[in-house]
Amino acid sequence: MPASNVFLELVLEKLAPLGAVTGRSMFGGFGVFHEGEMFGLISNDVMYLKADDSNREDYVKTGSRQYKPMPYWNVPADVFEDTAEQVEWARKSVTIAHTAPMKKK
Repeated sequence: MPASNVFLELVLEKLAPLGAVTGRSMFGGFGVFHEGEMFGLISNDVMYLKADDSNREDYVKTGSRQYKPMPYWNVPADVFEDTAEQVEWARKSVTIAHTAPMKKK
């Protein structure tokens, strides 16, 4: 089942404290962007956030699953339910997205 607009709107509302967060339709789901940089994605109404060495262990500890082969991990249910905590996890992913080196084309 593709991601729903209702779920996207919920995510965008919860992440409003981060500022300029937008969603863009991508391959049956949505990319979630902060100032043009993708830091999250939604697939089948599941929120995934970008991870790297600085925060990957947080996801592993909770039993989250990676959206392979991409560096995105599903947001644990208890984190998703706690808006303040979800914003903090997302803030880390925003930082990762903005500081990631540009890929060569």
